[in-house]
Amino acid sequence: MSFVTSISGGDGVRVEETLGNGYVRLRVSEAERRQAKHDIQCVEDAVIELLRNARDADASHIYVATSKEDSFRRIVVIDDGSGIPSDMHARIFDARVTSKLDSMHVDKWGVHGRGMALYSIRETAREASVLASDIGLGSVICVVFDTLEVKERADQSTWPSVSLKSADELTIKGPINIPRVCVEFAHESRRGCRVYLGSPSQILATIRHGARQRGMRNCTSGGPDTLPFVDQPAMAQDARELSEYARVLGLEMSERTAHRIIRGEIKPVPNVLLAAYPETHNTSHDEYREASIGVRLTTEERGELAERISSCVQPILDKYYMAPSETPSIRVSKDRLVISIPLMELE
Repeated sequence: MSFVTSISGGDGVRVEETLGNGYVRLRVSEAERRQAKHDIQCVEDAVIELLRNARDADASHIYVATSKEDSFRRIVVIDDGSGIPSDMHARIFDARVTSKLDSMHVDKWGVHGRGMALYSIRETAREASVLASDIGLGSVICVVFDTLEVKERADQSTWPSVSLKSADELTIKGPINIPRVCVEFAHESRRGCRVYLGSPSQILATIRHGARQRGMRNCTSGGPDTLPFVDQPAMAQDARELSEYARVLGLEMSERTAHRIIRGEIKPVPNVLLAAYPETHNTSHDEYREASIGVRLTTEERGELAERISSCVQPILDKYYMAPSETPSIRVSKDRLVISIPLMELE
C-alpha cells in the first residue's frame, strides 16, 4: 500500500537549487533524510525503481521491454505518465534531483522521492538515458547493465507462482527475477496502473494493440507527434512506419518483425497480473483484468471530478436531509466508470 507523506520545513533548508518546471536539486541533508532501504544492488532493484518512477508520474500503463545479448541486459520502460520536460532529460540522473519537493511516496520498497534512484541507476549501469519524453506525452527510459558487474537472477524466464488470498493479498513464490518484481509491483499498484512485460517486439505489439483499442488509429488531429508515445504506433500504416515508431520507443527492430506484428503473428501480452494468475480473469477483481478502456484519470482529475459530483448532488441531498459521509470514490473498470457516494443523515 502506498501513501503520500508531506515534507515540512522551509524550502530554503531543503533546496540547493531551483531548476524550473517544478524540479529542484535537494540539499544533501534532505536527500539523506529520504534514504531508501537500499540502493541498486542488482538489475531487479533497478526495475523496481523505474516502475516506481513511472507510477509517481501518474502513469496508468507501464511497459517493460527486456532483452539480453551476451552479458548485457537492456531494459526499456515506457509509460503514459506526465512526462519529463526536454531540458531535464539529462539532469534527472543527477544526484538529489527530484520533482517531489512537497511529497514523497512510501511503499513496501521504502521511501521514494529523495532524488537518488535514477542517480544510483546511472552510477551502476553502462548506459542510462531518456530516449523520449515531454510534458503530457509520457516517457521512454532505457538502461543497459553488464550483468558481470551488476548481478541479476540467472533464471529470468520463470514466472512466479501466484495464489490469491484476497483482493488485497497475494502469495508469490519463485525466483526474485524481473517477472516476479513486476508482478509484486503491479499488485501493489493495481488500483492505479497496469504493468506489461515482454520482449521488444511483444511490447510493441501490446502498445499498438492498446492504442488501437482506444481508437487512436483514426486520430489525426494535431499530428502523430502530439499524441502520447504509447498511442503513436497505432498511426503506422505499414511495417516501415511501425519500425520507425518502434525506434522512437527504444524498441528497434527490422521491418520484417514489424510486419509480423501488423499481421498478428506476434501477439500482445496481457498485464503481468493476468499473465501470472490467469484465473483472475474470471473473478470480480476488475483491477486484474486487461484494460481496453480509454479513460485514464490522474489523481488531479479524480479530485476535480469528485468535487463537481459533490456540488451537483448536494441540492438533491438537502431535500432529504442527507449529506455525503466521505469524498465520492471513483473506480474505472473495463467498461464503466463507477462513482460511489456514501451518505449519512443530518441531525
